[in-house]
Amino acid sequence: METVACYNSIINGFVWGPAMVCFFIGTGVYLSILLGFPQLRYFRMALGGILHGGRSHARARDRSISSFAAMATAMAATAGTGNIAGVATAIHLGGPGAIMWMLFSAFWGMCTKFSEVSLAVNFRKKDDDGDWRGGTMYILEHGAGSKWLAILFAVFTVLSSLGSGAALQSNSAAEGFRIGFSMPRVYCGAILSILTGLVIVGGIKSLSRAAVWLVPFVIVFYLASSLVIIAFNIDAIPGVITSVFKHAFTDPMALPGAIAGWSVRQAISKGIARGVFSNEAGLGSAPMAHSAADVDHPVRQGLYGILEVFTDTFIICLTTALVILCTGSLTGYPGLTGSQLALAAFESCMGPAGKYVFAVTIMLFAYTTIIGWYWYAETSATYLFGMWCKPLFKLIWIALIVTGASGDDLFGSSGNDFLLILWDMSETLNGLMAIPNLLGLLMLSKVLRELVNEFDEMRKTAPSS
Repeated sequence: METVACYNSIINGFVWGPAMVCFFIGTGVYLSILLGFPQLRYFRMALGGILHGGRSHARARDRSISSFAAMATAMAATAGTGNIAGVATAIHLGGPGAIMWMLFSAFWGMCTKFSEVSLAVNFRKKDDDGDWRGGTMYILEHGAGSKWLAILFAVFTVLSSLGSGAALQSNSAAEGFRIGFSMPRVYCGAILSILTGLVIVGGIKSLSRAAVWLVPFVIVFYLASSLVIIAFNIDAIPGVITSVFKHAFTDPMALPGAIAGWSVRQAISKGIARGVFSNEAGLGSAPMAHSAADVDHPVRQGLYGILEVFTDTFIICLTTALVILCTGSLTGYPGLTGSQLALAAFESCMGPAGKYVFAVTIMLFAYTTIIGWYWYAETSATYLFGMWCKPLFKLIWIALIVTGASGDDLFGSSGNDFLLILWDMSETLNGLMAIPNLLGLLMLSKVLRELVNEFDEMRKTAPSS
């Protein structure tokens, strides 16, 4: 385990290091300029699509889902524990300035995800069961003509999903219920596995129906709880905003009680890396859900990718950051990070009730991530091995949920060490997914521009569309 952790640390330092951070941002900047900043000029149209319920535009609706349902399925995987624990970790390691860089990366990431989704819908294919399948592997094979990069991406996705999508998310949910309600981990794992099995057995239709109901509820529940805390600490908000801007460009060592030794470089790298890890812009995962949408043009579905990043980072992640900073938890509990730091912020304002609210939030976020990432895992697995593996993969997924939730109850003291390594490896694999994905976007940038121009021409002939 020590050897695995050592090698993983080396690879992780590269895939989430300065070079890859520049690759992420650079790709977003290049595509934004090339496509005329779609995250700005299409934002109102994208918002209008959400307000109208993401109605379908295409005529053929066999085994497809609405645009909004596709976005909800992608948001189920995107809006997870990373929006809480990931943001808390970024602030702990990089100071308040990390939030500024998280938002900076999300602005360019809105265009990156728009591009991913548009290309994925353009190059999607139907499988033997009649379901739409798409994503980076289809973009790379059928668009860029690179089968080996497609296989590489699919392998990284399957391996990452088994860890971060199933075992680790169920562990987070079980930990939340253990903290809040003293429920044994094994029981929580059993409940999660049953609930997950009931959803994934029905394929993308069943997954999307669950996502449409769950995701808005989870987001509203978390935002409402957080806004209560912010309202009680409203006087601290001006100082928090000043601190975020100030320490984005200066060393935050001057913060009283905070851990010293941070640098501007850490604020930049941690903010951007955790932002990408949370909103998944550039990873190539979300397009697999969007590819099932019933839509008349690939770019129209790409609009939902813009809103996905905006909701995840500019709303959910920013809210988490404000809760932590306005309650003074960063300086009041300098030894805490991740979920524990966020929990301290909730308890500092809500008292004992904060523990229960936080536990329910973590469990719901983890569960939606489990069902969302299952579709990514199944899509990648069927791409690699064929349709025969679907029943087997469902069983593996459910077994990993129970195993991950049980944690050290099953493995003793070594279980916690194993899960920590699994977290690190999953983060590394997520970063490795981005390399072939970003290469595919750059190789097909000309196709992207043609799609955008075609969509703009279509809008001129039908302005109300």
